[in-house]
Amino acid sequence: MGNTRGSLFMVLSMAAFSIEDMFIKAAANKVSIGLIMALFGLGGMLIFMILTWQRGESIFNTEILSRPILVRAGCEVIGRLTFALAITLTPLSSASAILQATPLVAVIGAALIFKERIGAMRWFAILLGFVGVLMIIRPGLAGFEAASLFALIATLGFAGRDLATRGAPLVLSNMQLGVYGFFVLIPTGLAMLFYNNESIQLDLIVGSQILGAVIFGVAAYYALTIAMRTGDVSVVSPFRYTRLLFALIWGALIFSERPDMMTLLGGMIIIISGSYTLIQSRRFLKINPAG
Repeated sequence: MGNTRGSLFMVLSMAAFSIEDMFIKAAANKVSIGLIMALFGLGGMLIFMILTWQRGESIFNTEILSRPILVRAGCEVIGRLTFALAITLTPLSSASAILQATPLVAVIGAALIFKERIGAMRWFAILLGFVGVLMIIRPGLAGFEAASLFALIATLGFAGRDLATRGAPLVLSNMQLGVYGFFVLIPTGLAMLFYNNESIQLDLIVGSQILGAVIFGVAAYYALTIAMRTGDVSVVSPFRYTRLLFALIWGALIFSERPDMMTLLGGMIIIISGSYTLIQSRRFLKINPAG
């Protein structure tokens, strides 16, 4: 029952994340990314502040100045900003497909930083996953889009954020981490507005789209937390890849995207290799709990 419930919440989380992406892409057609990031960060921060207060926790904790939290904040900015640029400048479906490589990057990071052992088959699966990424990006070929590199950078940012979260002080709750994670987007967005000397123009439609991104983004985070705490990681984590399925649906219905066969095959390879890596990682920990 726990795995079923966890898997369901993981799918709901990925659906919500894909809707968040859809709203951000739609808003970016009318206003700057800097404004979107600032308002998105502000909205998410306020919601998590309320949730933190409801739990009787303080907003400020001296541990936010610890190294893992500072690294997490930097990676959050890199991941959020570059993925927002990716879905703005390239098809939602292709950017989302590349993003599915994040767990593969995280596994490599865990091996380098936390000295986790990775077997030959998992290394092969990781290599295969990056072949899928190359199939989507297609460097040097006619279909290459330089802006797709933003999605690749986003995988590094989000993987770094996940790894830094693992090293975060245990005294900080998920709600507090949510406050800090959204907060850093505010100065980032404002800095972009100032640097590009962009005016602030906001109408009801764009405001509603940004609000929708905030609501679904927070809901996705909440559902993800429930999923990871309910079911077995090896069972629940592969359902992360349903985000690509939802991205394909919204891309086709809302933005009239038609991904080519190379993009679809590349996404399929990433999903297969990532699922295998996650499942094998969990099995390895069961056999070697100290490793």
